[in-house]
Amino acid sequence: MGRPTKENSLTPEDVIQAAINCLDKEGESALGVNRVARELGIKPPAIYKHLNGNAELRLAVVLTIWRQFLDYCQNKTQGIKEQRQLFKAGGMANRDFAKLYPARYKVMMQYQLHPADKDANAVIQEAMGWFQEGIQGYDLTENQLIDAMRMVNAAVYGFISVEQAGMMTFERSTDESYQVMLDALIIGIEYIRSGKN
Repeated sequence: MGRPTKENSLTPEDVIQAAINCLDKEGESALGVNRVARELGIKPPAIYKHLNGNAELRLAVVLTIWRQFLDYCQNKTQGIKEQRQLFKAGGMANRDFAKLYPARYKVMMQYQLHPADKDANAVIQEAMGWFQEGIQGYDLTENQLIDAMRMVNAAVYGFISVEQAGMMTFERSTDESYQVMLDALIIGIEYIRSGKN
């Protein structure tokens, strides 16, 4: 990233991108005002003109990563019409993003977004819209949709987290296991739709 020549030319986007660069290079521990200021070659107070401390910096980074994640997933699923293929492509895109950007994915998934926050709510609505698009052919009620989202999120995030931690040590391919899980989730969604729950 090109550094601004003067602190006054710094933008919030510069700060957020520098924070993401630190995150990619060093992991979650690098996500702080002091470390980001060093990355930019400035003093920490200059960052406070744009983002008010570590909490606001983290939120801005998380929202940016969510937008990147959704853009990535939407590009990977664009043009797919068949319901099962669309769902599976979304599941694969989720895991692929996590493999490409493990620290970003971890930070994104471990931060609780609050609907009361306008910017966070916009991201939440976009994420829900993308998920609904992925299962639109199932015609779920609102409660069924919530159940399906919780099930899919828990399974996908759980699989990725265990995989990233290096805890999948059996010789069987994790790619094959992940495909089996996605197939099982489709069956789970169909069960939820049946109203037997």
